[in-house]
Amino acid sequence: MVASALLFASMAASVRVASRELPNAPIVFFRHFIMLAFLLPWLVREGRRAISTDDLAGHLVRGLAGVSAVACYFYAIARLRLADAVLLNQSMPLFIPLVERVWLGARVPRRLWGVLALGFVGLLLILRPGHGVFEPVALVGLASAVFASISQVGIRRLTRTEPVMRIVFYFGLVASVAALPPAVWWWKSPSPATWGVLLLMGVFATVGQFTLTRAYLYAPAASVGPFLYAGPVFAGLLDWLLWGRLPDALFVVGAGIVVAAATLALRLRDRASLTAPLQ
Repeated sequence: MVASALLFASMAASVRVASRELPNAPIVFFRHFIMLAFLLPWLVREGRRAISTDDLAGHLVRGLAGVSAVACYFYAIARLRLADAVLLNQSMPLFIPLVERVWLGARVPRRLWGVLALGFVGLLLILRPGHGVFEPVALVGLASAVFASISQVGIRRLTRTEPVMRIVFYFGLVASVAALPPAVWWWKSPSPATWGVLLLMGVFATVGQFTLTRAYLYAPAASVGPFLYAGPVFAGLLDWLLWGRLPDALFVVGAGIVVAAATLALRLRDRASLTAPLQ
């Protein structure tokens, strides 16, 4: 999970660089298409049986939610400080219990409601009370967490019956197809240097996706989820090293509250799931 956090923070930095030249839509497309291209040798080797699935609808929901999360996230990366965008995106554990309640009918433990409320207070501090909360780009960054929470619930459902490689393949396929029309509409030819940045972004995203999915496969979310919050730290360091930008005190306080609340949410939610029937 720590490796995943570092890889996704590096991907975010690559997106920031590419966004200086390209619109959001082509970057979103290449993020998924490059990942899909990396999987072609595996597909040729394993054949059709590797992608045979009885849960196409599950892959479709997960893929559409995932590409929506990425589109919102990349838009925020280009316009916010890197650490702000990464942390807003990674506030998704605060939304996962709500998604499970609506989607799966899962019960939200009573103690978890207070933790979620605390986390949303932290988000308000990050969004800047009084003015920042109405900034569209900050709300787009927060929307990326909502879509990502839907995607994560989809991953947990899929891992019950589907292998990791198949989950990642269908994500790349669904996301690439969904992202293609906007990419064609807003197309702008990248320079050779930007092509290199896009390729690097695809490598970071692909390897990060594998490490993230395997982390959730090998251990409960409560055990590995908190390590996801190495991501905003890595993003803050990259923001400082590459662009000389440091987070302000309000962000640090809000980030501390969000990380604490999200970690508690993961632990309480996982503990409750041990006694809950499978949906």
